[in-house]
Amino acid sequence: MSQRMLRWGAYLLVAIGFAVACAFLSDWQFDRNEQRTTQIRLVERNYDAAPVPVAELIDPEGGFDPEDQWRPVELRGEYLSADQLLVRNRPHGGTSAFEVLVPFRDVSGLVLLVDRGWVPPGDGDAPDAVPAPPEGEVTVIMRLREGESLPPSGRGAPPGQVPTIHLPTVADAVGSDLVTGAYGQLISEQPAGAERLGGFASPTEDPGPHLSYAIQWIIFAVMGFAFIGYVIRIEIVKAKEDAGELPVRSRRRRDRDADDEDALLDTVQR
Repeated sequence: MSQRMLRWGAYLLVAIGFAVACAFLSDWQFDRNEQRTTQIRLVERNYDAAPVPVAELIDPEGGFDPEDQWRPVELRGEYLSADQLLVRNRPHGGTSAFEVLVPFRDVSGLVLLVDRGWVPPGDGDAPDAVPAPPEGEVTVIMRLREGESLPPSGRGAPPGQVPTIHLPTVADAVGSDLVTGAYGQLISEQPAGAERLGGFASPTEDPGPHLSYAIQWIIFAVMGFAFIGYVIRIEIVKAKEDAGELPVRSRRRRDRDADDEDALLDTVQR
């Protein structure tokens, strides 16, 4: 009996450990669902808002409130075309495209990076052609975005290109007083460039599967205890059968079709 109790205790510890792991994974999925919900609300609130002058949302030191992400802003000034860069391996048009990054000096004195759009890859390690930005004074409407992280793989890029829109890296490359708190995705520019680049798709409002995954992990935890309970019950019944306290159950049940087949064979043999 003591060995059986020890075994059941081990079963219970396994179930508890499994439930703890499920609870951790469920909580993680709940957190991811909450983050995704927050992102969707931010897009709903900011994406189609009326543009405001960029200096209203970005202070002279380049500070940027993440709650203003996706807000449209207006800039007036000029593109610093000589500092144009390409960011590689961007998923557009079913291929790994290049996005065209050009610093823009606003009349407020702020220099912000404008992502003008994307161009398809060329035959080599760069696009075949990159449309130039308009010259002179330009009015730009763009949506503010936070900068990206450096690639975890540590991959680099050829001269004139960057692997991600990591704003400090871009600032080092262009050598200007670039704002490193935010950049913008182009909505429109007036006057427009001679050639139009590929635009940006609206962010998806799909909440993803995180909530359903969180609930599934809770169900798995309950099922773990149910399974252990079933195993223990089977062992109790088996022990009682071995002790003669319960009649031994037939280990094999013949179905009605098998009985009918045996009866038919008996009739044929007679």
